[in-house]
Amino acid sequence: MARHVQSLAELEVLCNQLYEGTDLAQRIQAEKVLLELIDSPECLSQCQLLLEQGTTSYAQLLAATCLSKLVSRTTPLPIEQRIDIRNYILNYIASQPKLAPFVIQALVQVIAKITKLGWFEVQKDQLIFRDIIADVKKFLQATVDHYIIGVMILSELTQEMNLVDYSRPSAKHRKIATSFRDTSLKDILMLACSLLKEVLAKPLNLQDQQQQSLAMHLLKLVLNCLNFDFIGNSADESADDLCTVQIPTNWRTIFLEPETLDLFFDLYHSLPPVLSQLALSCLVQFASTRRSLFSNPERAKYLGNLIKGVKRILENPQGLSDPGNYHEFCRFLARLKTNYQLGELVMVKDYSEVIRLIANFTITSLQHWEFAPNSVHYLLTLWQRMVASVPFVKSTEPHLLDTYAPEITKAYITSRLESVPVVIRDGLEDPLDDTATVFQQLEQLCTVSRCEYEKTCALLVQLFDQNAQNYQKLLHSSSRNPLEITVQEGRLAWLVYLVGTVVGGRLTYTSTDEHDAMDGELSCRVFQLISLMDAQLPRSSNEKVELAILWFLDQFRKTYVGDQLQRTSKVYARMSEVLGITDDNHVLETFMAKIVTNLKCWGRCEPVISRTLQFLNDLSVGYILLKKLVKIDAVKFMLQNHTSKHFPFLGVNDNYSLSDLRCRTTFYTALTRLLMVDLGEDEDEFENFMLPLTVSFETVTQIFNNSFKQEEAKRMLIGLARDLRGIAFALNTKTSYTMLFDWIYTSYLPILQRAIELWYREAACTTPILKLMAELLQNRSQRLNFDVSSPNGILLFREASKMICTYGNQILSLGTLSKDQVYPLKLKGISICYSALKSALCGNYVSFGVFKLYGDNHFDNVLQAFVKMLLSVSHSDLLQYRKLSQSYYPLLECLTQDHMSFITSLEPHVLMYILTSISEGLTALDTIVSSSCCASLDYVVTSLFKHIAKEGKKPVRCREISQDGQRLLHFMQQNPEVLQQEKKE
Repeated sequence: MARHVQSLAELEVLCNQLYEGTDLAQRIQAEKVLLELIDSPECLSQCQLLLEQGTTSYAQLLAATCLSKLVSRTTPLPIEQRIDIRNYILNYIASQPKLAPFVIQALVQVIAKITKLGWFEVQKDQLIFRDIIADVKKFLQATVDHYIIGVMILSELTQEMNLVDYSRPSAKHRKIATSFRDTSLKDILMLACSLLKEVLAKPLNLQDQQQQSLAMHLLKLVLNCLNFDFIGNSADESADDLCTVQIPTNWRTIFLEPETLDLFFDLYHSLPPVLSQLALSCLVQFASTRRSLFSNPERAKYLGNLIKGVKRILENPQGLSDPGNYHEFCRFLARLKTNYQLGELVMVKDYSEVIRLIANFTITSLQHWEFAPNSVHYLLTLWQRMVASVPFVKSTEPHLLDTYAPEITKAYITSRLESVPVVIRDGLEDPLDDTATVFQQLEQLCTVSRCEYEKTCALLVQLFDQNAQNYQKLLHSSSRNPLEITVQEGRLAWLVYLVGTVVGGRLTYTSTDEHDAMDGELSCRVFQLISLMDAQLPRSSNEKVELAILWFLDQFRKTYVGDQLQRTSKVYARMSEVLGITDDNHVLETFMAKIVTNLKCWGRCEPVISRTLQFLNDLSVGYILLKKLVKIDAVKFMLQNHTSKHFPFLGVNDNYSLSDLRCRTTFYTALTRLLMVDLGEDEDEFENFMLPLTVSFETVTQIFNNSFKQEEAKRMLIGLARDLRGIAFALNTKTSYTMLFDWIYTSYLPILQRAIELWYREAACTTPILKLMAELLQNRSQRLNFDVSSPNGILLFREASKMICTYGNQILSLGTLSKDQVYPLKLKGISICYSALKSALCGNYVSFGVFKLYGDNHFDNVLQAFVKMLLSVSHSDLLQYRKLSQSYYPLLECLTQDHMSFITSLEPHVLMYILTSISEGLTALDTIVSSSCCASLDYVVTSLFKHIAKEGKKPVRCREISQDGQRLLHFMQQNPEVLQQEKKE
């Protein structure tokens, strides 16, 4: 134990180093010393010294932080000590209410933790830690500063009760939270609402910081009450729009009083933006209250009050100019439709006026595309769900969506086109670059756009024709202004995205033959644009237009290409007249021509190549489509000419980064699926297909044997490994897989082994090779069921064993690595090795007893390599890195199921490591990890009990049979604590 800090001066120096210091080494050292302080017996006295005599707020913050860690320990302090700490802090903040806000917050947090962890503890027949609410009421009767502290305590306590501490049993947390909910939460909410009414009743002085602070903490308290996890489902916050707040039934009276909602709407209108957005956050939760809390008439009345509040906000929209208010209001509108049916909304008294106001608000929001772009998602969610509900409305009241939905669509379309010149002129961030947001918005818009589709279609036709004509004029203009061409291409990119969106909307909304004909009108224009853009390649091009075209093609594929569609679809009527495309076979020819063009001409543009290959991959899934595709000339060309001469992205040179080679796996997966359609048992056809890879491997062999141009060989092997992994992934039959095995086994696996030996330090090289081996070991669709007389299963395992042993031994020679290097340089490779080994052990194509029978040590070697690699990894790293834990624990399950003799033969320290890893993995949140731990533990314990049962019967057979069980039993007797986790309180 290091020397404990004694003097106040030393402590304050450490505080300054920790909270203000810029020297990282000093901060780390300060943190280390202060962590030792928490473990020291003098911790409480040192904290008291800091609180009472510290000259800076940081000293007080440190004391609060130490106390928080102290009271949060899994082994709790004695109850008397915790009572003393709580009372001391309450008295301390009562006597010094002018402390820095962050210090008060930290001290309040300590009180909340003590209260939560001691919620059920009894002293002298009293639940001693539940006095907190009575203590808080004393604060509420004193000065404004004390009043604020009292509210902060309640707010922090409510939040603390809702937080799950994963280091403790979740059942205990749920028991405490449920008790708190049933005994205290309603009273806290009612108290907070009554205090807010008092704040509102007085004249509000917006310049008074105390008044603002009080209102803020009260609103946070209400929000914490409404955000409480009432039923213990720990909902994912990222899915907040699907949330229903499960308000307890005994809270009905609060929600049935119209004054409750009115209070928060009044607060929104009365408070400055920094506070009014909290009032709106509370209203979001009120709007999400579960439907079953009310009877039908009560629900209608409640909804009427919400809509009345919406109308009032939209009629006085000044506050919505604040981004925080605007965002919360958009969430509020989205929650209304999430929780109420369109049939209920149309029955509300002011529906027609409110829907008009919401539509105008949405249109204005869309026109100001640069303002709070993340909030638009909620508005589009509202309209998407409204329009999607139209077919189910039974009410005779007009929903008016046929009036407003086309206006929303028009506003989105025109605003996006108008944004293009502004973005280019002012050098702003282009919304099209954030493809995740664009795709999300377009997927929402696709439903809205199909309402009164004729209007949307007419608008898009007009805009497309206008912009395409302007673009052609610019291209043929003698001046060719690059800026104007860029603007026009940006507009066309948006229009292509939008056409793809509305065509994709056919699947989300009731469609008619007339609608299909309109889709044909729009699609014609995009296919014509494709011809126009491709004609300019490779001289000039635009990446954004190309990405938009690929989005359109994918939407068209999902909607109009496939077996489920009638061949007589009206979409092809207009396309037949204009383009000669009469059915989906012709469309597939167009698709493949576009794919080949992109792969030929866009080799240096990773986003276009990647998206093109993803489109090709999507096309290659499904037998019916594959049968159609293989008849197309472009596909035949690809199958016979997949070389860098025709497709530059397959080339290997210094101008390409190693990460660019990743897309080759996708390319070869799709290509091999196409090859498989008519391949059958034609080995010559397979050899012809593999010829470019054969040539590449021969080149690498020559480089190895002669000049050894290291960098060139490395790049070629990375590409080959990625290509072969794609091929292996697609070969899902025994016959086709055997062809690949025969091709690679003798000639080319040794080259991959050599590469692992040479470049083990370079993950960019080893990772693709190891992943290829892991793929080859996968017995997907029973493809590795070789003939009885074939040794291939054993031969494959031997090669895998060599590679894993080589990599494992070499990687351990790297020694200690820094935290940021340990995963990419070491743990990632280990996780792939484990995954590969697990596939081999569970694949059911190798009889492992054969190795011992014939004195072959490959099986023993790979298991020893597994152990060596494992011992070089800490338990914390095993669980911290998800891919590692998801490969290690299933492998361990496989070993304990089928190879217990190996487990029991391990050295005691290795066995201890493995059993400890199982113990720690049992509480993991990842179900793959926890379920594998449960299974592994079951196999270990079953083996132990079987041995004990056999020992009791004392069979006459040779005692050697039971040696494995005896070793395990002896280990358990020596280490009885290993399977006895202490119950964590």
